[in-house]
Amino acid sequence: MFRITTLSENTAGMGVLLGEWGLSFLLETEGRTILFDTGQTISAVNNADSLQIDLSKVSSIVLSHGHYDHTGGLREVLLKIGKEVEIIAHPDIWQAKYAGDTEETARYIGIPFQKEELESLGAHFTLTTEPVRISDSIMTTGQIPMITDYEQVDKGLFVKEDSGWHPDNLFDDQALVIKVQAGLVVILGCAHRGMINTLYHARKLTGVDTIYAVIGGSHLVSASEDRLRQTVDALRKFGIQKIGLCHCTGLPAVNLLAREFSESFFFNNAGTVIEIP
Repeated sequence: MFRITTLSENTAGMGVLLGEWGLSFLLETEGRTILFDTGQTISAVNNADSLQIDLSKVSSIVLSHGHYDHTGGLREVLLKIGKEVEIIAHPDIWQAKYAGDTEETARYIGIPFQKEELESLGAHFTLTTEPVRISDSIMTTGQIPMITDYEQVDKGLFVKEDSGWHPDNLFDDQALVIKVQAGLVVILGCAHRGMINTLYHARKLTGVDTIYAVIGGSHLVSASEDRLRQTVDALRKFGIQKIGLCHCTGLPAVNLLAREFSESFFFNNAGTVIEIP
């Protein structure tokens, strides 16, 4: 049995939970407890306490990318775990990441901590561009290739390096893939490099064509009508049975997907629990 709990999301499904712009999922299975992203600040830890979830059981943390709304809860999470824990991520999570229309107006949106501080709290970083197999059934995607012609990384994202400002291609964007009896479950962070690109990559990595469920952020918040149409067409061809998108998907896209996929679609807010055999 795989149990996936949404610990942090923009909205909360219960009055005792906190909502904040960010995302965090807890995966419990096979005697393992894996945290995928940590939210923006205190929501993941607060909501875990409210749901009576013991974060000290977390054996691995996977980071989808290096933006503050997915990594800002790291300090509180590590304090709660209270032991050394592996953090799996792409090396580019430590780039100086900014967002804005121009370099002059850009604001910092990267990890809000120093690596040394997190290591002093028990973090042990495994940084790689390649997929990481966590168990026989669970793996990260590693770096995701851009395949579709309609999915692109936002132009308003930059990295600041010694050589100057450069567009951020979000090479660190990755997802978590779980093999279940019904097919694949793909957990997205923001899918900056494209939700459909990510799903294609998950199938190629695993050799499994059937995608049972996709949950998380899809970064359709500013997508054009053409991109939304092609995304809906691609999702329909996949034949996905459960679509639980949220966070950076945006409400207009959520409304469209809910209409298009009816009972297969659900809004995945904080407190949502999914159990998959």
